[in-house]
Amino acid sequence: GEAMSLQAAARIKRALTYCVNSWTCRTYCMKKEFVDGLRTVVGESNISTAMAVREQHGRDESMHSCRPPDVVVWPQNVDQVSKMAEMCYRNSVPIVPFGTGTGLEGGVSAIMGGVCFNMTRMDRIMNLNADDFHVTVEPGVTRKALNNYLRDSGLWFPVDPGADASLCGMAATSASGTNAVRYGTMRENVINLEVVLPDGRILHTAGKDRIFRKTAAGYNLTSMFVGSEGTLGLITKASLRLHGIPEAMVAAVCAFPSVQAAVDSTVQILQCGVPIARIEFLDDVMIGACNKFNGLSYPVLPTLFLEFHGTENGLKEQVQQTEEITQMNGGSDFTWAKDQEERNKLWTARHNAWYAALALRPGCRGYSTDVCVPISKLPEIIVETKKDLIESRLTGPIAGHVGDGNFHCIMVMNLADKDEVSRVKDFTNRLARRALAMNGTCTGEHGIGLGKRKLLEEEVGEVGIATMKQIKDTLDPKNLMNPGKVV
Repeated sequence: GEAMSLQAAARIKRALTYCVNSWTCRTYCMKKEFVDGLRTVVGESNISTAMAVREQHGRDESMHSCRPPDVVVWPQNVDQVSKMAEMCYRNSVPIVPFGTGTGLEGGVSAIMGGVCFNMTRMDRIMNLNADDFHVTVEPGVTRKALNNYLRDSGLWFPVDPGADASLCGMAATSASGTNAVRYGTMRENVINLEVVLPDGRILHTAGKDRIFRKTAAGYNLTSMFVGSEGTLGLITKASLRLHGIPEAMVAAVCAFPSVQAAVDSTVQILQCGVPIARIEFLDDVMIGACNKFNGLSYPVLPTLFLEFHGTENGLKEQVQQTEEITQMNGGSDFTWAKDQEERNKLWTARHNAWYAALALRPGCRGYSTDVCVPISKLPEIIVETKKDLIESRLTGPIAGHVGDGNFHCIMVMNLADKDEVSRVKDFTNRLARRALAMNGTCTGEHGIGLGKRKLLEEEVGEVGIATMKQIKDTLDPKNLMNPGKVV
């Protein structure tokens, strides 16, 4: 370098500058040409490359950092989704589906850039069949919108994850929530899916327009896409199972002297065969947070929120049996919520648990654990977890759908405090492995997303992961569908 003349150095610098600028220009032109192609499909008003819009679509409710896509599109129908997916496939551009952005595992993070398909403008409710108890929805329809639509039909869709999530997004993550103990998760309530595969082909997982309630015809493709987290295709329609609205509903709150007593009551209620609709557990820290956030005055003790559905006579028997069990475990008398307004107030407090927990430490971020264990193991794991939280000096109020063995520690932490973040990570790993040791799962309803891939390997084993990768490689050989998630 020292021997090189100034003229020679200048020539090399000019040549390198020309090469870099030329490469940049060609890349930009290719990208512009591709984006213009997307624009031709969806129209000028349904595409954006603005940074603010991209950042909005690069994060969900989780603590994972924002990873924005390169462009956001709002398709209006399945044909547009198919055409743009084919374009992405042909140009090897990643695809990230986006619904309401209420996920908790970084599922919408565009870690390799690409095109974000915001599905919210496909929002039709179609083919309501009250006689056969089913309806078909596009991905922009949320659970609240569907139940408002069903209000005068005598039917409802009971899967309730708390957030007003999109129903196709709920299918993609196999969501559940407070009603799962009686009505099941999305996996039990999805009849058929229309899916755009990575190369643009359109698949009907149970056959086009088929709405049977059971089948033995071939592989269960519907269940394969429920819980796939956008890694196998874009869900553009979902046919859902509906349920009759119960004749009567009543909710109650019951406080207990200890975590053990509350969770023991849960197990005994289920073992006695009480067909309870919801049974939710909140520990003393969570109850205190909910009181403060919602302006309530429940005793700051481990507490069960319960709801019963059925006939008037049937409810009397359910309530009597449940009260006997709770009082045998030292539970308080029930505080009742009988009319709809009172019940809505009670369940709004439960659904606000995430925000109530965050309000305990303003300016901090939250992360929700999501383990699920066999019902008989529930008292043991919650008691051990509560002890671990105290010993680890962490803020992690507990709330959970204990009727199906699923509970959450809402970890509230200061991301600038590296020691605290490290303690949270160690705690969440211990909790997940504690659940796995009890033959449970690391995620009951939130999904794997970005952060639980190692735990998934431990849960399903080497052959399980290899099989999942084979499915992924077959349907998405270029690894374009939501890359970096699940497997």
